[in-house]
Amino acid sequence: MLLADFGTSYCKVLDTENLSPPRIIATRELDRSFLADLATGHNAARRSRKSINELTALARGGKQLIDRPDFVLLDCGSRDIKFVRFHQGKVVDMGWNAECGASMGFTIELLSAYYHLDYATLPVPDTGFSITCGVLGMSHIFDAVVSGASEAEAVAKFVRGIALNAHRFANEPEELYLSGGLCNNPLFIASFPCPVTPLGRFVLLRGLQTTLSEHSVSILH
Repeated sequence: MLLADFGTSYCKVLDTENLSPPRIIATRELDRSFLADLATGHNAARRSRKSINELTALARGGKQLIDRPDFVLLDCGSRDIKFVRFHQGKVVDMGWNAECGASMGFTIELLSAYYHLDYATLPVPDTGFSITCGVLGMSHIFDAVVSGASEAEAVAKFVRGIALNAHRFANEPEELYLSGGLCNNPLFIASFPCPVTPLGRFVLLRGLQTTLSEHSVSILH
């Protein structure tokens, strides 16, 4: 069975009938005829036989991966941010924002390519820009560079501002777990004002696997 997390920039695909690890495919390179059996994410409804909500997949995946009754799991994607909070093993709060988190992950990736920056080598700045939108926040970078800051310093402040905004959106937890492509960004992780445990890019796929095992009859028929 083919499971897919259709992200705006990248798709994560898992074939449950073989032992191969999940694949990451750039969305623009995904074959137009590709059809998943069960999916979540952007365009999942039209590119799969059955789809589930991203928050549902995030919550189910998080519960499988995190061996704690109380936790906050934040997912930072290319286009939006979302979180779920568990208390005593159950979801008690959740949020999804495509406006204040607009193109956050995409913008961070774009900036590293444009300025030829390696986020693993950039130090965490003392302060970050006040940012509520990835796209609109880019103006802070241009203003800082014009004022004499280096491109690397300006981008680092942008990334920290994005992290602080995401932390506020998740209601400022004392610690959190992180899902999504930004798990591979050391600067982003270190910019949070709390301890962060990265879970990688396949949390929603794990949620689909959980859905498949718990509701196999309704999915297969």
